[in-house]
Amino acid sequence: MSRFFNAFHSPIGAHSSFTLGCLGAKGGLGLELGKPADQNVYIGVETRRGGTFEALPFFAGSEDEGSRFDHARKAVEQTAKLCSFNHRRITRSYALGTDCWKAGDLTFTIYSPVESVPDPDKTSAKEMRRVLCPAVTAELTIDNTAGKRPRRVFFGYSGGRDTDAMRDMNQQLSGSYVGVAKGNRTAIVSDSPGLKVGQQFDIEGFIDQPLDELDPHALGGTAALLADVPAGRKRTFRFAICFFRGGIVTSGEPTSYYYSRYFKRIEDVGRYALTNFGEIKQRARRSDRLVARKTLNADQRFQLVHAIRSYYGSTQFLDWDGRPFWVVNEGEYRMLNTFDLTVDQLFYEMRMNPWTVRNELDMFVKRYSYTDRLHFPGGKNEHPGGISFTHDMGICNRISRPGYSTYERQRLTGCFSWMTHEELVNWVLCAAVYAKQTGDRAWLKANLSVFKKCWRSMLNRDNPKAALRNGVMGLDSSRTVDGAEITTYDSLDESLGQSRNNLYMAVKCWAAYLAMEEIFTNQKQTPPAAQAARQADNCAQTIVSHVTDEGYIPAVMDEDSTSRIIPGIEGLVFPYVLGRKDLLTLNGRFGPLVRALKTHFETILKPGVCLYPDGGWKLSSTADNSWLSKIYICQFVARRILKIRTPATGREADRAHAGWLRKEENLYWAWSDQMTSGVAKGSKYYPRGVTSVLWLEEHG
Repeated sequence: MSRFFNAFHSPIGAHSSFTLGCLGAKGGLGLELGKPADQNVYIGVETRRGGTFEALPFFAGSEDEGSRFDHARKAVEQTAKLCSFNHRRITRSYALGTDCWKAGDLTFTIYSPVESVPDPDKTSAKEMRRVLCPAVTAELTIDNTAGKRPRRVFFGYSGGRDTDAMRDMNQQLSGSYVGVAKGNRTAIVSDSPGLKVGQQFDIEGFIDQPLDELDPHALGGTAALLADVPAGRKRTFRFAICFFRGGIVTSGEPTSYYYSRYFKRIEDVGRYALTNFGEIKQRARRSDRLVARKTLNADQRFQLVHAIRSYYGSTQFLDWDGRPFWVVNEGEYRMLNTFDLTVDQLFYEMRMNPWTVRNELDMFVKRYSYTDRLHFPGGKNEHPGGISFTHDMGICNRISRPGYSTYERQRLTGCFSWMTHEELVNWVLCAAVYAKQTGDRAWLKANLSVFKKCWRSMLNRDNPKAALRNGVMGLDSSRTVDGAEITTYDSLDESLGQSRNNLYMAVKCWAAYLAMEEIFTNQKQTPPAAQAARQADNCAQTIVSHVTDEGYIPAVMDEDSTSRIIPGIEGLVFPYVLGRKDLLTLNGRFGPLVRALKTHFETILKPGVCLYPDGGWKLSSTADNSWLSKIYICQFVARRILKIRTPATGREADRAHAGWLRKEENLYWAWSDQMTSGVAKGSKYYPRGVTSVLWLEEHG
């Protein structure tokens, strides 16, 4: 099992990461990136014999940058002073809030707390500053108790040649602080005595220089903090790994990072993180306990930890005209608040900070809702439509214009078409879960009219004539013009990509109608409640009527489809999290539907159909593109709701899916979602895997 996989180490809401773990120059200090920073990171110590140095293997060979300035310069042959530790001598302890590397006499531990983000409308500035400080911390310990001579220790990075130069921060920090930075955006700062700054074209230009002779060279693209550990001593050095971007950070609409209310420069970030180093370390260690359930097997815990870390690397907490704006960037694609990710990240955000769900829902209503018309396949846009919501809110720090996403286009039937019906259902489900789990009656009352608009819109998308409605989407949005709507599974074939008559969508529609039935009943809205109940019944009956003699339900109903899909069971999760387990029993109101879906799943979870040879899950029998985030939900549904607990739903699958993330081809991208035969082909560096938090619900 490889230890050398990249992992995020991210402050909350800063869209940044100290990514580390993959061999070579494959990590570093990245701010607002959809990939690792690809920097050399130097964490090392002088050997006991002296004169040579060993470091963790997160760097590659460097060219002689001096030749860029002196073209007559001749290369000087020299024995390399720096090499990597023998990989077999390196161990790693990987947990949720801590990541610890050990090699020889060196120990390097990174602390990145995972905790709830408090509602800024109800929280003091002091507490918000504590949670939102855009830094992670680290300790570097060198045990020289058996040494016969002083040994050099160092931590630094090469910032590259783009935009900002590397710099010595000492003049700006003053006092007991010392640091190196790339411009004003990323930095390593320390308050440990004895550290000095080195800067040159490469690290070998200063790594062995006497500390009192170090003279940082401003042309150099590599900088580090260095110290000497005396013979017979063991020393630990503390570091803050900092990120900062001040001022306006988005186009389309002007927003700034919320943390810039509390920190004005990256130097402020470093000083604060080091002043509170002990507390940050304790919080990180407490984070480890969040996923320390003994009932989670090692493969589950690895995937859950990996996914949560990746989620935070994509979070961006912004200040929009004095109001909070919570954003989760879509990994490598960097789309803002992609709604079909929001609905899956819902389970994690409701557990950690429910106000962010409310914040996202309110923004979709206020700025990213629209009203359309509808058409049957091949027909004109002549039928009443209704409210729906966009796929996303922007991309790469560009906030989209009202009512439009960056993704969706007209006249398409596949990738980049509109997801009108799915996003409508997603708003209903997210809003219902938020209202039910928080008991926020004021918000529910204020948004009751939106629920009614959604209810009417869903009815229209079934069929314009009430007598012909079957509970399933039958019409496409006018925004496709003469195209067809798609689902979140945009890169799959019609088995999951087509929205109309899709089994996956039908079960989510059923769940949405049930959610609205309960809300309208509780709010004494009798006619809408009765109609929502009828639609839930209609939907269930439609799905059950399509069960084949073989026991499965076609991926696309009423069309010539023989594809079999696992996500047919996905929508069952919503009645569960809404506290309506009575609707999920085999002999209850919807017993025929639950039994049909259970049989469907048991029929298709077989090798050659929806199981890969390694035991991993294949979401569609006709498409080699399986998404881990969705597999995690369906594993929960299969085990917890349908009571199907077998090696194929548990340990064998967990081992295979963790194995995908550990494949050589995938190590660079930390947690990734879309896998083709276990290799990440899309949705890399991705936040959606926090669906795995549902596994904690399985164990109480």
